[in-house]
Amino acid sequence: MTKNLMPHLPTAAKVMGISLAVLVASLASAPAGAQDFPITAGQRATATQVAQAGVPLSELAANAPDEYTVRRGDTLWAISGMFLRSAWRWPELWGMNLADIRNPHLIYPGQTLYLERVNGRATLRSRRSAVDGAPLNTVRVSPRTRIELLADDALPTLKSHLIEPFLAEPVIVDENGLTLAPRIVAAQEGRVLLTRGDRAYARGQGDAMLVDEPAQRQKAYRVFRNATPLKDPVTAEILGYEAQYVGKALLVRGESTQASVDKDGKPRTDIIPATIDIVGAKEEMRVGDRLLPEPPQQLLSYAPRAPQGPVNARIVSVYGSAVVNAAQNQVVAINLGTRDGIESGHVLAILKDGARLIDKTDPARPELKLPDERNGLLMVFRTFEKLSYALVLDITDGVQVGDRLVNPR
Repeated sequence: MTKNLMPHLPTAAKVMGISLAVLVASLASAPAGAQDFPITAGQRATATQVAQAGVPLSELAANAPDEYTVRRGDTLWAISGMFLRSAWRWPELWGMNLADIRNPHLIYPGQTLYLERVNGRATLRSRRSAVDGAPLNTVRVSPRTRIELLADDALPTLKSHLIEPFLAEPVIVDENGLTLAPRIVAAQEGRVLLTRGDRAYARGQGDAMLVDEPAQRQKAYRVFRNATPLKDPVTAEILGYEAQYVGKALLVRGESTQASVDKDGKPRTDIIPATIDIVGAKEEMRVGDRLLPEPPQQLLSYAPRAPQGPVNARIVSVYGSAVVNAAQNQVVAINLGTRDGIESGHVLAILKDGARLIDKTDPARPELKLPDERNGLLMVFRTFEKLSYALVLDITDGVQVGDRLVNPR
């Protein structure tokens, strides 16, 4: 995909408006070459309803700049937060210039965005328009064409390195998920610990043998250890088991059997385990660790939005941490999943539990419960049946296991 940077004669009739929707809708756009993000009928209907109307000034961030030039290293979420109070309401904002933006696209470094406030409404454009009837300056230019690839310039939704490891590492399994998975049974030369570059041997469970398929590429497996139960903070229901990711392996040869004779000359059947090579290690592996097939690669494309229905969730755990507090850019597990209608891209508000204290001004000394206060935002990026993983985007104070999650306002 390329862009043609042909200079234009700037006439008022051809000023192209790029609405605030570009910023927020772009959060959901896939990188060049990837599929478009999903746009539901309801989202399109909302966009149509507010087409060309702009957004109320009350929806702007308190310090929204009059203009901003996009720079390398920016993320679309950060730019949206620069202009808007409610960045997840992108369908309404997309509708601000629906005629020009048939399907929202990414923005790129070097693009200058101008914020306009007229009659209590706000729009965002890529070029200054005429104000109070004053004509735009006419600039004469000679046509030149410059071709550049867009693939590497498009701004990401979020800093991808924050999410990528968690698309590969955490996995939620049921009670028997790891117990029934293939396991490492031996290492070369009697080694106890395994790391990248080592060869090891593995077996499937029962009749589920590890078999290679010569006609296909090598099978990849993730190596896991343990399975920590994740309990609902309210009901104490075990929602799933979080397996600890320790590395990655490739299947070199499948397991098999071989006929032989023992030292007494009696026939026997030898079990030949599968051969695996360790190609990635988060920490050292050992005999007994389990193998799960590498799942299909997920697109790093999200459509941040508020859930359509009411949500009342809780934080179950902080991933990869021995403490109960999470900070910005950390990943947490929440107690809702696909069975509850949770989807990747859903944005939820984090509420800090109000303290309980004694009213010392009242002679009766009653106990008070202070109101829960909003503490930040998180976005779901990976879902399972009963649990989901979410990235903490903005935070005022530390996030704790048990904190409540609701629809953003």
